Amino acid sequence: MAKLDKQLERAREHFDEGEKPLQTVLGAYETSIMGQDTVRNGIFIATDRRLLFYAKKLTGYDFEALPYSNISSMEMGKNLMGHYISFFASGNSCKMKWIKAGDVRAFVDTVNAQMAAAKSNAEPASEQPADPVDQLERLGKLHAAGVLTEAEFSAKKAEILARL
Repeated sequence: MAKLDKQLERAREHFDEGEKPLQTVLGAYETSIMGQDTVRNGIFIATDRRLLFYAKKLTGYDFEALPYSNISSMEMGKNLMGHYISFFASGNSCKMKWIKAGDVRAFVDTVNAQMAAAKSNAEPASEQPADPVDQLERLGKLHAAGVLTEAEFSAKKAEILARL
């Protein structure tokens, strides 16, 4: 965990004001150094606003930010070398393999919840009111993923139940 924590501290300089990390995983990503293919350690950070990739290099760093609303799909799995996660957004992709630190399942659940929240905020309001049961389920998932605080969850839940 020391490497993950160290990378996260270095990445904080790229956070927006008030941005908070929710989940982080550390693994290897493929890159090229002086024309030679190699792998480096880096981290994915699921924040309350966007997905970040950060990796410290000898003479700098690699950094990429993907707004949740721009992520079109995600791929994950596990093989003999460990877990891997890939994100695809607007013709771009970020892939990490050999994940060795962080809770992969919690990370993926958090990103999925954040993507769903971003999508629901981007969709125009429909003419028909959403099913309250569906709203409560989605609300519960966002709360479980840490996207909503207990107070936010309780207030929204009460609002939905009041409409019944």
